[in-house]
Amino acid sequence: MATVPSVSNSITVRLEVPATGNAVSSITTAVESSGGSVTGLDVTASGLEALRIDVTVAASSVAHGQEIVEKLRTIDGVSIGKVSDRTFLMHLGGKIEMSSKLPIRNRDDLSMIYTPGVARVCMAIAENPEDARRLTIKRNSVAVVTDGSAVLGLGNIGPKAALPVMEGKAALFKRFAGIDAWPLCLDTQDADEIVAIVKAIAPGFAGINLEDISAPRCFEIEARLREALDIPVFHDDQHGTAIVVLAALTNALKVVGKEIGEIRVVMSGAGAAGTAILKLLMAAGVAHATVADVRGVVHQGRDDLNDSLRWIAENTNRSGRTGTLKEAVADADVFIGVSAPNVLDGDDLATMAKDAIVFALANPDPEVDPAVARQTAAVVATGRSDFPNQINNVLVFPGVFRGLLDAQSASVDTEMMLAAARALATTVTDDELNPNYIIPSVFHPGVAKTVAAAVRDAALAARGDAEAAPERPTAGIVGTLDTGAFPAVQL
Repeated sequence: MATVPSVSNSITVRLEVPATGNAVSSITTAVESSGGSVTGLDVTASGLEALRIDVTVAASSVAHGQEIVEKLRTIDGVSIGKVSDRTFLMHLGGKIEMSSKLPIRNRDDLSMIYTPGVARVCMAIAENPEDARRLTIKRNSVAVVTDGSAVLGLGNIGPKAALPVMEGKAALFKRFAGIDAWPLCLDTQDADEIVAIVKAIAPGFAGINLEDISAPRCFEIEARLREALDIPVFHDDQHGTAIVVLAALTNALKVVGKEIGEIRVVMSGAGAAGTAILKLLMAAGVAHATVADVRGVVHQGRDDLNDSLRWIAENTNRSGRTGTLKEAVADADVFIGVSAPNVLDGDDLATMAKDAIVFALANPDPEVDPAVARQTAAVVATGRSDFPNQINNVLVFPGVFRGLLDAQSASVDTEMMLAAARALATTVTDDELNPNYIIPSVFHPGVAKTVAAAVRDAALAARGDAEAAPERPTAGIVGTLDTGAFPAVQL
């Protein structure tokens, strides 16, 4: 598919131009004739003979940006100064920081925040470890853990290169759910070591968000940590994606008037996200699913099945299909892609059932060009922000963790994820619902709160505590003075 100018590839070019003449219009013409888009033009200095202008340009790629700069160089009387990549500027020095919630203004503050006063708080926690949730950052902290083995669509680029993504994840936790998240990029890709490290750091956190760990190791790591820890472990690449897909599919089915138990779903991609989507859809009522990977349809006759693929083969593909993805999509009601670019074309989609639904989620280049998909499909969604119906994990992971933390949940299960999907789907009202709006914007003001409330209620119900009041920051600590006990202090 053709790429279009995007703010993620925007640059700011500093130019010196003559104070008179048509240099400014020449700059705009040069950018637009090169396929770019001028998004800002600021005069930053002026003299009798020259102007200094900062031109902000959206390009479609790094190479395209360089082409635009070279085109600007050809304008008579214009000289190029500094060229800045706006995305890199935003990442300089990192995107998050730690700050104190309390001022340290004098010796009194110091003696209570740190020594000697802090020792009494330490002993209180030693006597009652559960008080760590009330008296430390643990109650509102999540570890964002990766080994850098499957970062975005970039592959195995390692822990240092993964850090910008984990920082961004932490910033989103704070922005959308008020959660303090900490990026932990591990310099190992050994499953045993990852499990041991996360178990060792778990006392300081109320939840673990696994991120960008390749399949099939991610399944084992998550399962082992869920078994070992008394806090929820959530692999967002799997379950965050699955929740958003289910919510979007719920609303898409309303648009086309089909029932989830009657549709036939074909999926492209049997990795972490694909497997989690499949399992959650089946838990929600999908009865007829077929999955394909790079070797074609997953079926029990294949000789290359690992444990994950074997589970898929045993629990899907009731009609015993073999062959290619292109063959499998014929007569399907729904196509969901979490695989690779351009694996289908318009002719393939034309063989699908009437009022077909297409979720082409490979990013940045989908399994089929969305513009082509819209010619035959009734509803189309992608992972991109420049098309309607963006399937984006940020719609759920902040709210999911907010709900888990508020419920002081020790785990996360399928019912909680189903509750999150139902809640997300309901943020689109019947009056708003249409083929181009089946899922809300990530900036919808009610998303995180709605998802959090649903997850919290499901988590409380799971432990038989559905009527419990929201967690309140009360410690109930009783201290002792020489003159006797004093009342519990509300913290």
